[in-house]
Amino acid sequence: MPSLTNPATTSVEVHRPDRGIAYGVGAYGLWGVVPAYWPLLLPASSVETLAHRVVWSLVVMAGITLALGQWGVLRRLSAKGWLMVAGASVLIAINWGFYIYAVNTSHVVEASLGYFINPLVSVLLGVLVLRERLRLPQVAALGIAVVAVVVLAVDYGSLPLLSLTLACSFGLYGLLKKTVPLDSTTSLTGESIVLAPLAIGYLVWLGVTGVGTFTSHGVGHALLLASAGVVTAVPLMLFGAAARKVPLSTLGMLQYLTPVLQFCWGVFVMHETMTPVRWLGFALVWVALLVFTLDAARAGHRARRDAAVDPAPECR
Repeated sequence: MPSLTNPATTSVEVHRPDRGIAYGVGAYGLWGVVPAYWPLLLPASSVETLAHRVVWSLVVMAGITLALGQWGVLRRLSAKGWLMVAGASVLIAINWGFYIYAVNTSHVVEASLGYFINPLVSVLLGVLVLRERLRLPQVAALGIAVVAVVVLAVDYGSLPLLSLTLACSFGLYGLLKKTVPLDSTTSLTGESIVLAPLAIGYLVWLGVTGVGTFTSHGVGHALLLASAGVVTAVPLMLFGAAARKVPLSTLGMLQYLTPVLQFCWGVFVMHETMTPVRWLGFALVWVALLVFTLDAARAGHRARRDAAVDPAPECR
């Protein structure tokens, strides 16, 4: 999922909130049911699947970027901008790779935990990197989340490293995206450009050594691998459309749809084990998110009220 903090998605057209919410539900809903898709690409390994996702995402996103006439934005991007894009591309590749691995090894519930705690990780990164100050409810939410991780660590017998890797990689990805002056579509195109040489090289090596599955498991399998580009692009485009039509506070609420659907898929479809202690750990995470969300909603309401009472100087 793209970060909600991307500066390119902060201008909101609220004249069609109903359609915007539908777009948002579509985006987060698709991200939520994607655990049903990755197993279809087996017997391709997680790394091969990741490589195909990068390559076909570039094909699709390049076409979209061309249609939107945004190639000039990438050409004008500074060396520092490309460095930020490269850093973001590494982080999103880590996130994608570990998520595909989690789904294909029946760790969907653990993966959903990573996306549940991601907003809290983003808050923590804001404090550590951007020197933002925490409100008391945010401190409480982080404290509850830490207790939840400890409880889950006891149940798993170790830290939930898969969840933490997904949460931290995506949190850092969102942090870097704050520094890149690109919208979500152009940014993903740039990230795919950076990753594509490695992905293509790896796929060529798989083909030469006879280990790859693209040409050895039929046309249907090859088409499924190629469809990874569409699977990446469609929810991203829906998200971009939603971000232009509804407030980010609304998208912030909708984003929980993704891990909820992932969690339900892992528990009720994949029948992954949920011990009583594990339920307790997840319940604590949900309590932390409830505290965090209510505080964010209250802070947003207060900010809008203050802005209405004391308008900006240029509006006086």
